[in-house]
Amino acid sequence: MAVTETTPAPRESFAALLDESMGVGSSGLEGTVVKGRVISIENDAALIDVGLKSEGRVALKEFSVGGQPPDINVGDTVEVFLERMEDKNGEASLSREKARREEAWTQLEKNFQANERVTGVIFGRVKGGFTVDLSGAVAFLPGSQVDIRPVRDIAPLLGSPQPFQILKMDRSRGNIVVSRRAVLEESRAEQRSELVASLKEGQVLAGVVKNITDYGAFVDLGGVDGLLHVTDIAWRRINHPSEALNIGQNVQVQVIRFNPETQRISLGMKQLEADPWEGVEFKYPAGAKFKGRVTNITDYGAFVELEPGVEGLVHVSEMSWTKKNVHPGKIVSTSQEVEVMVLDVDPTKRRISLGLKQTLANPWEAFLEDHPAGSEIEGEVRNTTEFGLFIGLPGEIDGMVHLSDIDWTKPGEEAMQDYRKGQMVKVKVLDVDVEKERISLGIKQLENDPFESGVDKIKKGDVVTATISATSDTGIDVTLPDGMPGFIRKSELSRDRSEQRPDRFAVGERIDAKITQIDRATRKVTLSIKAREVDEEKRAMAEFGSSDSGASLGDILGAAIRRRAQDDADSEDKA
Repeated sequence: MAVTETTPAPRESFAALLDESMGVGSSGLEGTVVKGRVISIENDAALIDVGLKSEGRVALKEFSVGGQPPDINVGDTVEVFLERMEDKNGEASLSREKARREEAWTQLEKNFQANERVTGVIFGRVKGGFTVDLSGAVAFLPGSQVDIRPVRDIAPLLGSPQPFQILKMDRSRGNIVVSRRAVLEESRAEQRSELVASLKEGQVLAGVVKNITDYGAFVDLGGVDGLLHVTDIAWRRINHPSEALNIGQNVQVQVIRFNPETQRISLGMKQLEADPWEGVEFKYPAGAKFKGRVTNITDYGAFVELEPGVEGLVHVSEMSWTKKNVHPGKIVSTSQEVEVMVLDVDPTKRRISLGLKQTLANPWEAFLEDHPAGSEIEGEVRNTTEFGLFIGLPGEIDGMVHLSDIDWTKPGEEAMQDYRKGQMVKVKVLDVDVEKERISLGIKQLENDPFESGVDKIKKGDVVTATISATSDTGIDVTLPDGMPGFIRKSELSRDRSEQRPDRFAVGERIDAKITQIDRATRKVTLSIKAREVDEEKRAMAEFGSSDSGASLGDILGAAIRRRAQDDADSEDKA
């Protein structure tokens, strides 16, 4: 009995049947990009028919580019990446992102090899930088490669197409690194050449503050930097550029100087504004008073701003009538508003001299008005010096009592010993010099001058009884009855040379002496005991003796002495 044996179908024939049931050659499509038609959009996914046994779903967000809303409609033909023929749900596993990525990678590799720029959209932030969509391929943009200078706010760049340069790419790892800065630097170099070629002094340009230093700010003019010195930022005083400028700030500047060889550019901002010093001598005439703000204080004075850009100097000597040798910072403070008087204006040197004390009453003028010469006032001894006493007066000013004006009779140094710092004394105003700010005072002038009151009562040749006030090696000081001082030289103390010794006289002792000289200029009265003795001898000879009387000189002098003693006794009895 013959058995008919059935030959099994070849393996290739079975695979062919399977391919036919699912689409011709479909097994070779996995891992490739295929075209499909959108047959419906359900919720957040699109159902796409790619000609296989079953359709596939692709999330709508995969059709979004650079964060923009998805642009897809039913009936559209789209390219998708076929990952698997059938997933666990029996649907084809599709991906629009991978399709775009595959397309993009192929094109990007060509761009990278040709060193060509590519266009992308920054759509996200990651650690160290940002993500960029390059037509489906996601690239990394380091933070340092976003711009030539640091960018504080990247929001304006998000979602808008930007040119990029591919720095490196690795398809196997899926890594792409791009730079926007490289593109900008290339453009910047081109702009720099064009700008430098057309640059000229006086030209007005737009720029961006790139950096700020103590002495100024560097401004990016678009490929080339210029220095904006602190003194050229504004007409008003600016101590530091940061007071008026910020990094990243857009500014209008004028080219002040340009050196083609070194390519150094000096810029100015204030030159674009009217010069406030024009006609300044008419706006601020000498003698007028204005209010201003203290902007700076130095050892030699304070600067006061009269208007933005116009400052004047109040020299330390013009700050206070009474506070001398005081630092200006102890009189005014920065930002304080003060009233000043214009003393002098020099438009050529751009200088204005101001006075602070001139807006206040002159204390010397006020004192003179209230206390003219000859008036009496009481004050405190502020200080004692080798040449006199300083007395505190109303208006925080001082007057001086010179040594010679303390006492009529005592020497100045001796009279000074009667006064101490802080002591209240009464003085007479002798003179007020407003211009030199000096007030001369006197203490002895409170009493009548004993010399003047007594000089008219005596004359040369008079014999007076004086009291010894002091002795010295050169003679003795005496006081006359009216208080006038007198002096007897050592040689005039006696006719007898052996008796011409000042030490034989005692302070307080009364003596008779003849006035030999009265000097009003030096206020001195000179006396002589010797001259008085000679006169007495002559009178005695004339009264008690003659050439033929036979009387001896001793008898004559003895009688004269006895008579003199009797006269003195009679005078004391009457006293």
